[in-house]
Amino acid sequence: MSTSKTVVVTGGSSGIGRDVARALVARGDNVVLGGRDADKLAAVAAELAAPTRVAAVAGDIASPATGSAYVRTALDRFGRLDGLINSAGVFGATPFVDVTEAELDRYLGGNLKGTYLTTQAVVRQLLAQGDGGSIVNIGTVLIDHALAGLPASAALVSKGGVHALTTSLAAELAAAGIRVNAVAPGIIRTPLFGDGDERASGALALLNRIGEVADTTAAVLYLVDAEFVTGHILPVDGGFVAGRAA
Repeated sequence: MSTSKTVVVTGGSSGIGRDVARALVARGDNVVLGGRDADKLAAVAAELAAPTRVAAVAGDIASPATGSAYVRTALDRFGRLDGLINSAGVFGATPFVDVTEAELDRYLGGNLKGTYLTTQAVVRQLLAQGDGGSIVNIGTVLIDHALAGLPASAALVSKGGVHALTTSLAAELAAAGIRVNAVAPGIIRTPLFGDGDERASGALALLNRIGEVADTTAAVLYLVDAEFVTGHILPVDGGFVAGRAA
């Protein structure tokens, strides 16, 4: 891999994806920003202020054509592709018996199918290049530590699939030098957190605060670069899963 990497970042118009893109560009990497809203992507690209190292591709990640467009843009603009950050996703709470088929499809499409198809397109290119690569998925610690007061079965079953995909692909692709890991955030201050109760949410973690996007970005960058780490799901939760201190 060259010193400067080319990385696709889905969900790049806000939250975790936006901050990861900022950090990658700041250290000299090339970024293909992915998201549904072309105007929001253009605004983030302008904010990054590195037109020669940033490209934006709008599209629905649940469509195979979008993953192909990411790869094509990376090759056309930067000549190669080194990695993928699957940050796009949706989350929300609905009691299990009230989840509609349309709502379930939205979570499965936005979280699991989108991650699967985008990764498939990127891995095909990484295999063709023949010199490895790094994929980092975004999951959630709620897979291992659900909350009775947060009925989010539809969102969690789709994110659980992302965790399973991470370990499965790590095993399948290791011989090709492609590492696959995931960051599992706890409660992070992003647009998804919205107007949540910061004090009550922070009290769930040993560190007694909610996380910031910078916390997840640091973990993502570590996994992008960690040459001897694969199949790992890294909690970034302030000790939420470990349990609240007495």
